[in-house]
Amino acid sequence: MLYALMIGIPIQLMLNVYRISRLTEWSIDIVNIVSSAIIISGFILSSVLLIKLTRRWLSETKARYCTVILWLPYFVLFVYMTAALFPITYQGDIPNPASGLMTIGALAVFPFYILLINLVKKNEQGWYV
Repeated sequence: MLYALMIGIPIQLMLNVYRISRLTEWSIDIVNIVSSAIIISGFILSSVLLIKLTRRWLSETKARYCTVILWLPYFVLFVYMTAALFPITYQGDIPNPASGLMTIGALAVFPFYILLINLVKKNEQGWYV
């Protein structure tokens, strides 16, 4: 579930820029800067957290490779819940098509990122893959 939140929150921030701008009365540029800062810092912090959790809980088992696929149902549930709880009622909040392309690209690369996290271990001498 943490993997799904790791990709779901940045995607929601990216897709809801117009809504955030309208509700906070910030300009689009400021919303983009704040969203980018949250996305980058969240990505770094959650990467460190997930590496530590994977190393602690799943380091000795092959079950850790199941996480490459198991994040997807949680992600779909997260997106469905967000769309059901916060529907677009104002037509100006509809995201632009470029956001959809960036979302597709992120979702295509994310399983490889999870695989990389699962392959990273730490032994006594240092990091290795």
